Amino acid sequence: MEMDSVVIKLCWSVLLIVSCSSILLKLIKKWLLKPNRIRSMLSKQGVGGPKPSLFFGNVKDIQKIESLLNPLSSPSSSSGPVSHQDWVLSIFPHLQKWTRDYGGIYMFSTGSQQHLFVNRPELIKELKMHKSLDLGTPGYLSKALEPMLGSGIIKANGQQWAHQRRLIAPEFFPHKVKGMIGLMEGCTMSMISKWQSLLTESKGGVLDLLIDQDLRSLSADIISRACFGSSYAQGKSIFLKLRAMQEVMSKPNLLFGLPNIRWLPTQSNREIRRLKKEVEDLILKVVKDRQEESLKDGKNSKDLLQMILESADADNELHQYIHKTDRFIVDNCKNIYFAGYETTALSASWTLMLLALHPEWQERVRAEAIEMLGDCTDQPHCSLDVDTINQLKMLTMVVQESMRLYPPSVVMAREAFADIKLGDFVVPKGLHIWSLIPALHRDPENWGADSNEFKPERFANGISEACKYPQTYIPFGTGTRLCVGQNFAMLELKIMLSLLLSRFSFSLSPNYIHSPVFKMLLIPKHGMRLLVKRV
Repeated sequence: MEMDSVVIKLCWSVLLIVSCSSILLKLIKKWLLKPNRIRSMLSKQGVGGPKPSLFFGNVKDIQKIESLLNPLSSPSSSSGPVSHQDWVLSIFPHLQKWTRDYGGIYMFSTGSQQHLFVNRPELIKELKMHKSLDLGTPGYLSKALEPMLGSGIIKANGQQWAHQRRLIAPEFFPHKVKGMIGLMEGCTMSMISKWQSLLTESKGGVLDLLIDQDLRSLSADIISRACFGSSYAQGKSIFLKLRAMQEVMSKPNLLFGLPNIRWLPTQSNREIRRLKKEVEDLILKVVKDRQEESLKDGKNSKDLLQMILESADADNELHQYIHKTDRFIVDNCKNIYFAGYETTALSASWTLMLLALHPEWQERVRAEAIEMLGDCTDQPHCSLDVDTINQLKMLTMVVQESMRLYPPSVVMAREAFADIKLGDFVVPKGLHIWSLIPALHRDPENWGADSNEFKPERFANGISEACKYPQTYIPFGTGTRLCVGQNFAMLELKIMLSLLLSRFSFSLSPNYIHSPVFKMLLIPKHGMRLLVKRV
């Protein structure tokens, strides 16, 4: 018995040593070997950058730069003249400082994560042309955003992403999107009626409105009806909970892979888990209601939700990558709910703010809209069609310029899942590539000395003629990860803005505070407050 006890203890000791050795080797690989391999490959190609410490990388440098620059460069907390340039300095100031120190390409580190910042137009072009699945959303970022986006199309990678894109992208092709014009117009006219009623009741015929709230509701109503066959009222709880989750999760440390331990029972982590469950339960209820409705009347709606349901039920290739049908449905619905309303509402808000600041352009766009839409300002609808909307050239230029100065997405992020060639550079496997979109959109060498000014005329001959390197204009992303809803979003924006501008004029409220901030997207921190009156 004594011998057996000794043998057992010896076995446990060996097992413990083996386990500890395995863990130690994994830690050495993660924190030492992999980072050194990546940095060595980049260094040999002439890429420099701030020197990292062993376990923290450049985290302390980032914190120091933010503490020094943010108080100086953050947007004003009081109302006053609007600057389109000052706020940019407060968006990831460490990236902008290092760009001044090391040029348009450099490496930095956050713990064990190694990053390459790219601000060179020729390399952005190479990224745009790269078609393989060896580039995708950074893995740690997908994991961190899982509560909000799951494994849906925005954050999925590899074959799983490719298959989801093949299923979803056709639903946003131009011939499908143009069938949604009447729906977009109807939803917009409902909001217009609300504003007109408020104006009738107002003193002086002027409203001081937080327009971003109404535009968010409008965009949510459109995406709900177009993609899910339900009204905003039915999906209101989903949107409100997704926005609450966005607020809790909007931290720079999440974006760059800084410590963010989700399993700790902190108040924010508990809040995220609660919101995640509630959102998923609400989406599954929408799905269940649709399925029961189909069984009851024997008819299937031809919207995006029905396509997702049919694909999840019948596609054998889908089951190869996504094993739980409900998970596929819920994740992609979350992606569409989030991406389909927030970015469009923000773009409309920033555009109206810019037109409020530039009344001469507001008048041009209004005159064009009234001319193209006809005399329907007092009618319940204008019977819009694709040809009419495509002829709104002034409005198109204004929207493009607005999305240049205030792009909804602030960063473009990619991870190399294999060693890949990017121009003259070999990008090592495991490296995260970053570009700061506001910096690309305001580069004076590309856009000219007036790059910080609102000048829609630069887009008079299209994006290809607006600057030296049009591949750096990426409000909808770039390459294979280009937003599948781009056609839908642009059509929605033009309809919303043309109808609003043909009926109302906009100017800045004296209570407006210009303070764009990063909260997963570029949002007005204090809301978009404008004065609205009838034309």
